[in-house]
Amino acid sequence: MSDTFNADRLARLCDFLRQSPSPWHATSNMAARLEQAGFQRLEEKANWQLAPGKRYYVTRNDSAMIAFQLPASELTELRMIGAHTDSPGLHLKPNATQRSAGWLQLGVQVYGGVLLAPWFDRDLGLAGRVHVRHADGRLESVLLNVDRAIAMVPSLAIHLDREVNSGRPINPQTQMSPVLMQSGTATLPELLVQWLKEQHDLNDVEVVDFELGFYDVQPPSLVGVERELVASARLDNLLSCFVGLEALLACDGSQGAVLVANDHEEVGSASACGAQGPFLADVLKRINAQVGRGGEKGSEESLIQLVQSSLMISCDNAHALHPNFRDKHDERHGPAINGGPVIKVNTSQRYATNSVTGALFRDVCREAEVPVQSFVTRADMGCGSTIGPITATEIGVPTIDVGIPQWAMHSIRETAGTKDVEYLTRALTLFLNRATLS
Repeated sequence: MSDTFNADRLARLCDFLRQSPSPWHATSNMAARLEQAGFQRLEEKANWQLAPGKRYYVTRNDSAMIAFQLPASELTELRMIGAHTDSPGLHLKPNATQRSAGWLQLGVQVYGGVLLAPWFDRDLGLAGRVHVRHADGRLESVLLNVDRAIAMVPSLAIHLDREVNSGRPINPQTQMSPVLMQSGTATLPELLVQWLKEQHDLNDVEVVDFELGFYDVQPPSLVGVERELVASARLDNLLSCFVGLEALLACDGSQGAVLVANDHEEVGSASACGAQGPFLADVLKRINAQVGRGGEKGSEESLIQLVQSSLMISCDNAHALHPNFRDKHDERHGPAINGGPVIKVNTSQRYATNSVTGALFRDVCREAEVPVQSFVTRADMGCGSTIGPITATEIGVPTIDVGIPQWAMHSIRETAGTKDVEYLTRALTLFLNRATLS
């Protein structure tokens, strides 16, 4: 097997994906690895006492995280990696309990640009966070992961809809409510209390509120005769979170480095913990105030100098060339799976890449002996976006958009290349170790 097939890293990836069915679980799992590696947790409400040569992390909303390491010498620039913890899916409505034809169902709302058709006939679990009130009146937030097949969205037989294969639209309000059990009396709050007792041994609690979503319980797997592919839910964008974390933990710690994992990218990033919010700016101000550039630390002048001397690599998966739909790509910009990380370019600034940041990343890949590819949409098609342009706009930091090529983006199960996981990790690790950003 090629040395680009890192079995240990892929095992860690599959374990991370399996245990991260929601942004809160993903953030918790990343935090656990950071603490094992010696990173110190910071609280936003507390005073920070930062020291050169130390490593820290902080979370916001329990669904977004920023980890950073400070050099032992003067901090003059930061190597930043950005990703996001959320993925498109079906989330529960507040009053989700509904019944039809003797079945308990749960009403859902669509989160992000979901590819709906693959959600039918899947074994679905339920995960997120639940807020409970104890008998003494105390409120508590707990993570919930019902990681077994408790629900499904059954398809309608083709005999009852002969036009189903002709592109019939799917109505998420009337056709996507998962089925849980045959019951005329059961309610969601009752089930939540039961699951909380099973998972957390919580007794005599009342469910006050929740943020929960369904997910496919089929575990991640390596696919293909040569195990060329990794297939899983939420590769967009937990794959980038994982690779960024692997790079941060593998780097030598000599340079100032930041890993940002925002939430809410799939719905526009406009939140306190999204890329359009103040999370990263708040952290950078506090870093600059204590260990910023020489001169007047904490000043607006020194902060601007620090930001403009830094670089953000925004990591979000790219559209790989699909063997059955080759015409959906520009013929000269069809990224190949296992062909290396992809630089994403859009002249309308839907991606933040420019020739300066692109040239630097290409040089990083050259040093890391990693192949690199380019992607731009066809001129007659629209383009998605990432946290890259938003971060560049809000913070002002020079930014490039890159990603691992994948198929089936926004499906309930997505596919990427096993070699690309290693390629991008190598490139990002070298980036974090690089002596200069020029």
